[in-house]
Amino acid sequence: MALIMDDVHRFEAARPRLAAIAYRMLGSASDAEDAVQETFLRWQAADVERIEVPEAWLTKVLTNLCLNQLTSARARRETYVGRWLPEPLLAGDPMLGPADTAEQRESVSYAVLVLLERLSPGERAVYVLREAFDYPHREIAEILDVTESASQQIYHRAKKHVADGKARTEIDEAAARRIVEVFLAAATSGRTEPLVRLLTQDAVAVGDGGGKVPARAKAFEGALAVATFMRGLFKPGDAKRAHVGGAPDIYATTANGGPAVLAVVDGRVVGIICLEVTPEGIVALRSQVNPDKLVRATERWAAADREEGPLHTL
Repeated sequence: MALIMDDVHRFEAARPRLAAIAYRMLGSASDAEDAVQETFLRWQAADVERIEVPEAWLTKVLTNLCLNQLTSARARRETYVGRWLPEPLLAGDPMLGPADTAEQRESVSYAVLVLLERLSPGERAVYVLREAFDYPHREIAEILDVTESASQQIYHRAKKHVADGKARTEIDEAAARRIVEVFLAAATSGRTEPLVRLLTQDAVAVGDGGGKVPARAKAFEGALAVATFMRGLFKPGDAKRAHVGGAPDIYATTANGGPAVLAVVDGRVVGIICLEVTPEGIVALRSQVNPDKLVRATERWAAADREEGPLHTL
């Protein structure tokens, strides 16, 4: 059925929330956009006048599309080249969604998105809807076609899985920049010891190149191994410049609310390293260099007003 303009406006008003739900569910901005667009097509085909609560209807359709996507994504990731990591989003990206509470900010942190990969699709849906968007279990149960008590049980199980893998501390933007500045100073010093002092003893480093860019799929483990790798990564070289098409400018930024290192060549984001920080130090460094997962970051970077220049050029 053809939509009248009011119905289109109603969907557009819901779009930011739907996109934020889909991104947390899927860990991919492009997949989230596809899910939202498919939701719109179903809204367009529906008898809208008979839908009593449009927001609930849209959320249910989107969530089920994401559940289907997650099920098929697991099969696809078995053939994914290297390590699959979520797509990082730069500060201010509307797809990051609400950030009014600590729970909302944490639910979209890069570290939590990585942990959500451990959950079943159903657990992930319940966790996202409850933790990030504060849906009551009654509504979650209706969205997922389960009982309210089952929704509560799934949520507690999912929250425990996520809590077991985290020991982070919340960091504001100014503190995140300072962390990146200190990290870059150590990484570009040419020595291993300054980096080791910043890392926890069980620190890990891993990367996602998607088979298109060389990346470390098997994690480096331990402070010394990670420090040695990072020292080499930030050592300038003609081969590296040739590979990315120039000398990367290195910036301090935030991605998914946490400290991040950004590598940019001629306005194109060629790498983002997300730092997971605990009170004891940096516990994980996750590098996203798959160009397919940096398109949105490049668009965001190009549109941003920046006062700060690069901290380093490789």
